[in-house]
Amino acid sequence: MTLIKSTVAATALAFLSACGTPDSIAVKTPVLEQQQSIRYASVEVKDVSLPSYASADEISQQSPDGTIIASKVLWADSPDRAISLELSRNLAQLTRARVASEPWPFEQEAAATLDVRFVDLVAGTDGVFRATGQYFVGVFEGRERSGQFDLSLAYDPNGGPAAIAAARGAIISELSTFLARDALR
Repeated sequence: MTLIKSTVAATALAFLSACGTPDSIAVKTPVLEQQQSIRYASVEVKDVSLPSYASADEISQQSPDGTIIASKVLWADSPDRAISLELSRNLAQLTRARVASEPWPFEQEAAATLDVRFVDLVAGTDGVFRATGQYFVGVFEGRERSGQFDLSLAYDPNGGPAAIAAARGAIISELSTFLARDALR
C-alpha cells in the first residue's frame, strides 16, 4: 500500500510540475480598430508560404549567427494555417470586405486573391522580430500587382515563448495593415 501511495504522490508531483510550463501557446492577435478602404469587395487569402523553421511546430528564436534555437513549447496551431487565418480575420476587420482564407467558401468567386510568401518570419535573440517577403494580388479584371514587405518590431527576447507569440501576433497585424494599405488599395 505504501508503494502505491508513493507512486501516486510521485505521479501527482510530476503532473503539477509539468503544469508550470505550457505545452503550447496560442497567438492572440491584437484587435485592429482602424479602417482601410480597399479596391475589392472580396479577397481570398491563399495559404501562406513560410520558411521551414517558421512552419515548424516548435516556437523558436534565431541567434545573430543564424542558428535557429527551438524551444520545447509548441504553437497551439499549425503556423501556416494560423497565419493565413490571422491575415484573413485582420483584413476583414480592417476593410469590412468579404475576406476568407482558401478554400474560398462562397459561391461567387472572390474579386481578388492575395498570396503572401515569407522569406523570413523570425524572432531574433537580439530582441527584433522580423517579417520579410513578397505579396501577389491576382484579379480577373484589372491590374494585378506584386510587391515586397520588410517589417520589424521590438520584443523582449528574454520573455520566452509567450513574448515570441505576442510579437508574432503584433507583426501579422502590422503586415495586415500594410497589405490593406499598399497591396489591396
